[in-house]
Amino acid sequence: MASLLYGTGMRLMDCVRLRVQDIDFGYHQIVIRDGKGKKDRVLPLPERLVNQLKTHLEAVHEIHETDLEKGLGETSLPNALEQKYPDGAKEWGWQYVFPSGRFSVDPRSGKIRRHHIHENGLQKAIKNAAQQANITKRVNCHALRHSFATHLLESGYDIRTVQELLGHADVSTTMIYTHVLNRGGKGVKSPLDGL
Repeated sequence: MASLLYGTGMRLMDCVRLRVQDIDFGYHQIVIRDGKGKKDRVLPLPERLVNQLKTHLEAVHEIHETDLEKGLGETSLPNALEQKYPDGAKEWGWQYVFPSGRFSVDPRSGKIRRHHIHENGLQKAIKNAAQQANITKRVNCHALRHSFATHLLESGYDIRTVQELLGHADVSTTMIYTHVLNRGGKGVKSPLDGL
């Protein structure tokens, strides 16, 4: 999950709410539906994660099949789709990519369902990894999103492309990442570093 945050620039909740049908291996893209600002956007699927994701989804599919055999296997559907697709909650494509390890009662319907994992688990894992690596800077899930944007700009991608990938409504929000392009000292490199 941390690799997805860095490799796509998605937000934490975009990642935990990701559905199986939102990953398109054929076009190497991930669709974020109803993200912040109620907008959809398309992100690149990192080639490096394809095999890991496929293996992960095979394991999740087995869990889903076992749930169905037990008469469960439902997940929640967004908005009014439950009325439109009465059996959609059991379909593979609507399942969460990162499902919870246990069932819970859906407060809206009262049904027992498997929801997505809780975001705190990933947040704690990233914090622990940073501590184990002796990183003294503040590290959290959002730092991976910042790194995604920063590294794209350092690689020469234009600010509008980065804006679109991040889902920012205004380019001025994306402009905060340009600080890395203007490194301290007004971009001057010390002569000592040239030796």
